[in-house]
Amino acid sequence: MNLMFYKLFILATLFIFLGNPSEENVRYHREYYRTGKPKAEGWVKKGVKSGYWKFYHDNGNVAEKGHYKNGQRDEYWYFYAPTRVRSREGHYSKGQKTDWWLYYDARGKLDYKCQLTVGKKNGYCIQYSNGDISSAMKYTKGKKIKEWHDLRSFKRENNLSDLR
Repeated sequence: MNLMFYKLFILATLFIFLGNPSEENVRYHREYYRTGKPKAEGWVKKGVKSGYWKFYHDNGNVAEKGHYKNGQRDEYWYFYAPTRVRSREGHYSKGQKTDWWLYYDARGKLDYKCQLTVGKKNGYCIQYSNGDISSAMKYTKGKKIKEWHDLRSFKRENNLSDLR
């Protein structure tokens, strides 16, 4: 019985001084403007942003929201104007913009979308007018290589299914 008590005492002591290894130093963090309105909130793991985060404009409306991984933006993010209108959205990978990014006008209507790789235009950028494609450009490593203003010729030259 004394041996069992001794083992439990050692385990409890280690747990108290070293902490719970399953928690991995994860905590919920909040920041505020001087006005008391929220500025940012999200998870911190081992001192760096991790998991879901929200940032706010000084008027209290959401400015952006998305996920962090190892302190860098990751996965899908949404961005909003102070008026709550969505301004842009897209993918991050290891802190860099990647894949399709959508950009909206002041009314929240789709203005254009671009394919990005490591934060640079790489692929197609499609411009919209009243919900329809009005022009298109093709980029390689940030440099424009072709532009179309005629939707028919663009569709004829490109077999793309995800442009709507």
